[in-house]
Amino acid sequence: MTTSRTQPDGAAAPSNALMFPGQGSHTRGMESDHRGAELFERGLDVLGEDPFPRVDEGTRWQQPAVFLCSICDWDAAGRPNAAAALGHSLGEYAGLVAAGALEFEQALRLVDRRGQAMATAAEARPGGMIAILGADPHLVARLADELDLTVANDNAPGQLVLSGPRERIEKAAERAGETGAKARVLPVAGAFHSTAMDPALDSLREALSAADFRAPRFPVYSCATAAPFSDPREELATNMIRPVRWREVVMAALAEGIESFEELGPGRVLTGLVRRIEAEAKVEVGA
Repeated sequence: MTTSRTQPDGAAAPSNALMFPGQGSHTRGMESDHRGAELFERGLDVLGEDPFPRVDEGTRWQQPAVFLCSICDWDAAGRPNAAAALGHSLGEYAGLVAAGALEFEQALRLVDRRGQAMATAAEARPGGMIAILGADPHLVARLADELDLTVANDNAPGQLVLSGPRERIEKAAERAGETGAKARVLPVAGAFHSTAMDPALDSLREALSAADFRAPRFPVYSCATAAPFSDPREELATNMIRPVRWREVVMAALAEGIESFEELGPGRVLTGLVRRIEAEAKVEVGA
């Protein structure tokens, strides 16, 4: 994908990207600005249950809640046009809706199924995740290899997340100092973006096979490939077990001419990550 500088009517084409957060951006009360809005209430009807009072209970409820808030933010912002959409893990679904590749109701049902499937997989294969902050990525990769953990997220310079069985996550926390890093065990119930999520694949694939995908109005980047989706049915399923390459996604968007990023959804975690990635990109250009 190459960002066009003009549209057919001669107007300047957009050079902005929309960003949508993942499950970890949830907060209690994040829906308060949206209650009563038509799209929000329609979403609750589709779900058949309000996930927000149960958002502290984990994946099963956090995923539909974050998705619904993200889409309501996008709707409240006037459904802005863009040159691309970037979604962090769960946020890929909101990106596909914003690009017109997937209808809101279908996407919400898929996200609900995804949350259920991932929660069930986490119960079957208990695990966790740990953020390693400020370390040389090669040292973190070596530690992951030694402990048989997966580098599940490459979020930004100096921010990697490891995923795996809980006892190995605890060992990684003990040994993080060897890499010169700080470590933070994340409050999640599963080893997400690793093969521990294999049990969730069949359920999500079944739901995705019945979904009606259309050509997007603008490219939506896959977190696992750092390239626009080409086969969303297959990629959305397998992305559950593949690492999130967020740093590379942002770098790819910058290389295609994206000049600004707008985060829609709970929190501003992605905005902070983009600032760090852009700073690294400028250093590399000036090197």
